Amino acid sequence: MSIVFSALVAVFVGFAASVAVILQAAQALGATPGQTVSWVAALAIGTALPSIWLSWRYRMPMICAWSTPGAALIAAASGFDMAQAVGAFLLAALLMMLTAAFRPLGRLIERIPMPIASAMLAGVIFRFVVAVFDEMRLSPLLVLPLLAIFFLARLLNPFLGVVAVLIAGIAISFAGGLAHWPVGPLALTGLEIVTPRFDIGAMFGIGIPLYLVTMAAQNLPGFAVLRAAGYNPPTAPALFATGLVSLLTAPFGAHMSNLAAISASICTGPDTHPDPGQRWKAGVIYGFAYLVVAGCTGLLIALLLALPKALIVAVAGLGLAGSFTGALGQAMSSDRELAAAVAFAVAASSLSLFGIGSAFWSLIAGLAVLTLDFAAGRLRSRS
Repeated sequence: MSIVFSALVAVFVGFAASVAVILQAAQALGATPGQTVSWVAALAIGTALPSIWLSWRYRMPMICAWSTPGAALIAAASGFDMAQAVGAFLLAALLMMLTAAFRPLGRLIERIPMPIASAMLAGVIFRFVVAVFDEMRLSPLLVLPLLAIFFLARLLNPFLGVVAVLIAGIAISFAGGLAHWPVGPLALTGLEIVTPRFDIGAMFGIGIPLYLVTMAAQNLPGFAVLRAAGYNPPTAPALFATGLVSLLTAPFGAHMSNLAAISASICTGPDTHPDPGQRWKAGVIYGFAYLVVAGCTGLLIALLLALPKALIVAVAGLGLAGSFTGALGQAMSSDRELAAAVAFAVAASSLSLFGIGSAFWSLIAGLAVLTLDFAAGRLRSRS
């Protein structure tokens, strides 16, 4: 029962803490209600299948998830539609598969300084965290209690904060008449194919940053969690499996599947099972639970869309607070503060050049400042 409980808690925490970010990304791309449901359903399938296969095949809890920082990046992008985004999702999936197939590409990505990649991620997420306090000005009676609940729940368990905010927010919204259930019949779920359009701006503004963010903020920590639990995860097969499922689900709107970090930590410890050789079963149960989520996506999305905007913004921002803290800490914990600060500022801005968004230019700006600092240091050393 501890295996089942750990798997179900991981599903609930992973879904509740990040689905609001998906809704904001879908809204930013102008997705229809049907495309939004398809997006989440395809993500649930893309989470379930590699979790089941990898956990069973390698006998370790290979917990997969969707890229929440990637969804934040998509939501922060502007000027793109679903067709352009799906083309970018396909590119990101192909790059992930190439990383698994060609080790030199993986080494090249690993050579991108972590402070610069973390600063880009922190800049993208910054907008969502700040938006919580913007909504507080408009809806103080809803957002202030949710903030108090978030920080109190985190005293008990870091995983409980966002879940407690979502549950309390739903209760407050319906009790206070702030939520409005949609009228008419509701479909349980559905998948809609979006014909991709390969746009250069979307490739550089969404596709490449999505791949980099997923590698740096999701896959690498996911492998670290497994290694910390005493496992030796198969790097190339895991990257190839998640890249392949991302490629197959992208036409339905799903942006990226990857290894999980927070959800994985729930299923990899002794609380799941004293015997590490038995914990792989949690990954299989976790995957089948996500197939159930995929079958009920329409109802879940209808519930979330019935809630006030302030609640969705608060859940999304607070759900990303941990990622923002970690990314900002990594960005500023080295001797490359200036380059990281420039990358952070560019990513947090609304910069768009040649149809390419700020996430890509954040990497370019940070690397440029880093190169100048290195060149200046060489000149000083020679003189």
